[in-house]
Amino acid sequence: QVQLVESGGGLVQPGGSLMLSCATSGFILDYYSIGWVRQAPGKGREGVSCITNSDGSTYYTDSVRGRFTISRDNTKNTVYLRMNSLKPEDTAVYYCARGLWCWNGAPEKYNYWGQGTQVTVSS
Repeated sequence: QVQLVESGGGLVQPGGSLMLSCATSGFILDYYSIGWVRQAPGKGREGVSCITNSDGSTYYTDSVRGRFTISRDNTKNTVYLRMNSLKPEDTAVYYCARGLWCWNGAPEKYNYWGQGTQVTVSS
């Protein structure tokens, strides 16, 4: 049974930081790419970041590049998203998702999804 569980969301002030975690089970993490996708009210799902299997190549959408950092620890079956310099525009539900490759973060390429964790950036 493939499972992805996000955690670490919450309320943070603009300029603050959060660390999101995606705990995975039911598959060998080394074989898959894991992406972070967010959805704000009134908007579609946006690919935020992705990390590939084995070599750990990464993708970031332009709006978060330089502020967010994705990483993976295959021994812990966990993928992380460190979010720095947060802006109100980052407010969304953040999902982690599994795919064969990152495909530049395209949400439609993922085949398994977590339930999401809410990130709210507000003063």
